[in-house]
This record gives sequence, C-alpha cells and structure tokens, in this order.
Amino acid sequence: MIIRRIRGLETEFGVLCVQRGEGQRRRLGADEVARQLFRSVVAWGKSSNVFLDNGGRLYLDVGSHPEYATAECDTFTDLIAQDRVGEILVQELAEQARERLADEGTEADIFVFKNNVDSHGNSYGCHENYLVSRDLDLADQAELLIPFLVTRQLYAGAGHLGPDGGFQLSQRAEHMWDPVSSATTRTRPMINTRDEPHADPARFRRLHVIVGDSNMSETVTWLKVTTADLVLRLIESGALLGDLTLDVPGRAIREVSHDLTGRAVLTLASGRTISALDVQRRFHAACQAFFETGDAEEISAADRPDLEAALELWGDVLDAFESDDLESFADRLDWVAKRRLLTQFAERHDLPWTDARLAELALRYHDIHPERGIVPTMVRRGAMRRLVTDAQVEQARAEPPATTRAHLRSRFLAAARAAGVEHSVDWVNLRILEQPARRWADAPSMSPRQVLLTDPFTTEDRRVDDLIDSLQQFEQDR
Repeated sequence: MIIRRIRGLETEFGVLCVQRGEGQRRRLGADEVARQLFRSVVAWGKSSNVFLDNGGRLYLDVGSHPEYATAECDTFTDLIAQDRVGEILVQELAEQARERLADEGTEADIFVFKNNVDSHGNSYGCHENYLVSRDLDLADQAELLIPFLVTRQLYAGAGHLGPDGGFQLSQRAEHMWDPVSSATTRTRPMINTRDEPHADPARFRRLHVIVGDSNMSETVTWLKVTTADLVLRLIESGALLGDLTLDVPGRAIREVSHDLTGRAVLTLASGRTISALDVQRRFHAACQAFFETGDAEEISAADRPDLEAALELWGDVLDAFESDDLESFADRLDWVAKRRLLTQFAERHDLPWTDARLAELALRYHDIHPERGIVPTMVRRGAMRRLVTDAQVEQARAEPPATTRAHLRSRFLAAARAAGVEHSVDWVNLRILEQPARRWADAPSMSPRQVLLTDPFTTEDRRVDDLIDSLQQFEQDR
C-alpha cells in the first residue's frame, strides 16, 4: 500500500473573446486568442509549454485550451492551493492579452471558463493523477474504480444545463464512452491506461482519471480527490466489495447524470440492478470500515485529518440525498449551487429552461474572473465556502510543495535562469542544454548536464546539488 501518495490535477480552460465597438481591425478566432494569451509566456520561456517556479506546468493544449498542471502534491492542502494558482495565472494571461490587443487597436473582453463543454458540443477535461504501486493490477483496479467514478458525480458534478433545458449533474458524462483506454480524445475513456508513471516504472504507476468535471468549489475538488484516495486505499488493501461491475458504464454514467435524486437504477454485469446512491453507500461503508481497522494505520499523519473529514462529509451528502435536503449544500456542491442560481433566475424572470439567458448564466458560473465571476462573488459574500486562504494560494504560487520532487525542480530552474543557461525540464528530467564552446570555456566543471529524478518523494539529491553548484559557478565566472 502507498503510505504517502503523490497527487496532481490538470485543468483545461475554455476561452471566449468578445470584441467591442465598430470598425475593428480584425476578428479573432480561438487559435489567435490562445496565442495572444501565451505571448508573454513564450517571451520569457521560449515556449508555450513551461514549468514554473512553483513546480507546476503551464501550457497550450490541443484545441486552443490553456492548461495548468499542478506540481506533485502529497498533501490535499497543497493540491487545492496549487489548483487555485492555475486559475489566477490563466486569468492574468487573459488580462495581459486584453491589454495587448487594446494597444494594437482591438477592443475585446476575454473570458476564461473553468468548465468542460463549449457551445459547439466539444468537451475538454480535468484530469486527476494518483501515484500507485506497480504491483497493483491496473485491470482489477479499474474494474473496482469504474462504479465509484460513474456514481461520484452525485457530489462531484459541476452541473450542466442541456440544450433541451434539462439540468444534469455532470458536464463530462455525455462525452464518456469507454471505461478504460489508452486514448484520451478518440473514445474518451474514464480511466486512461497509457503507461506514463513520471517516476521509476519498476516501482510506480500513475492512475490517470479523466472522467471528472472541473470544479469551481474548492470543497468539491477536495472531496473528489479525497474520496478517490480512500477508494484507492481500499483497493490496495485487497478489500472485496462484492458485485458492483456495471453492465455498460458509458450508459450508466449518463443515467446517473440525468437523475438528480441519486436513485438512477443501474444494471450490473450480473443482471442485478442497484441505484447510484446505493453504489456510493457501499463504497462509503467499506471505506469507513477500512479506516477503522489496523490497515488504516499505514495512512500518513498528514493525510489522516483530511480523509477523516472526507468520510464525514461524504456520508452527510449521501444522507442529504436520502432526506432530499441537498439545498443545505448549496455553499459547497457546484451542481446544487448552479441549479439554485438558475432556478431563482428563471422564476424571477418567468423563463423556460430552454431560454438562452439561462444557458449564458450557466456558462457564467464558470467564469474565473475575480470580480466579474459568479463563484468568486459568492465566496466574497460567504455563499460559497473556501478551504484554503489567500495566503496559502500566494505561497503555492511562489513556492513548490516542500515535500516532493517539485522542490528540486524549482531549485534547478531558479539556478539555471539566474545563470542565463539554456535548460529544459520535465516531470523527471533536469537538463542543461548544449552550449557554444566559448560559453563554457571558463566553466570546465559543468558536469553532469542531466539528472533523472525517478522518485517523486525525493527532496534532496546530491546530483542536483552538484548541478546547481556548477550553474552558480558559471554565473560567477561569466
């Protein structure tokens, strides 16, 4: 069993440019808007794919989507704070692009949405990464995880207003097909099985979950990853949950999304049926029992308070489905908050749920702008709870997690930039790129030029120290 677990989130953002005024010099397509966002990144990073001082990664993904990947996090607080940093950074890029366009004669507003669908029916994701042991059989793992992932949208869904005016739990549910696949876009699986551990492949796997919604609520993001972590620990312990294998997971996930009561009846591979709520009850009860046994003693002290709190909130939400008291969670659950917002607006203006103004309001729920955005406004008014402070987010922006490999990557980046040396990094590599010989004439000690970091938990490495010492010596001798 993994005692400490590395976790990470990757979030793709939607971008919309609305030009103002008449006589504009040009119309901006999605590709150009995305390029405008990353002009400042390319200027300093010489690429639209860069690693940051806080250990995270900022890049322009396919489909003109800005994407931010958190650093390797082994605490849930670090993960939530790092995720918030991504919102701030992308919003700042949008503001810089707006100002740059204005200087060039194009007046426009650029909106950034933390959501999963656009008006053309395209979907983009929020991916979760969990470090697991190489010894864990991925097929067995996936078979147990799929029923959990299909039904966790009861609390993890971001809410979605369909084109027919029907309200659904999840934005991603309509776009999921295969339970597992090595592809990510062609079949849109719930779990991506491409073997990229970003660590020692003899010791680790990376469980890549791509079925989840992007969440505006910090509570939901936290509950999504803590409950998944609990279920993983349950699976790693060898616990048996009985018959929960779904007959057709792609159909089941849509059935759950369309039933806001949690009582969608799902067909199992055995022919039996079970409600979505009862599937979650089974997982919650098993995790509760696991946590109360000796096996749970292997959970790290840093994780234990979060996992205990998650078990309690998880149970409370399931109870609320039973008692039809979900409105009490409108300050924590995205889909409940969004449904309340749309309901109040529709009733106030006597609108049918197919009215375009409701669709616009549903989209605005995901606007990350700190002043204009609905959820940031709710937070300021105390109508949406937070789990991390502004100070924690600012620290996560400036510094990597202190207890993972990201700490070493950040040190190397700082030294390489200070020395003005061409370099490259990825999740496991720190590399000094080949330079003209004259640049190194006064720095013969520049060796080694590459370090491979295959242990994501390491925070000290003599090889990295040597690499940084060489960079600092070169800076002094330059």
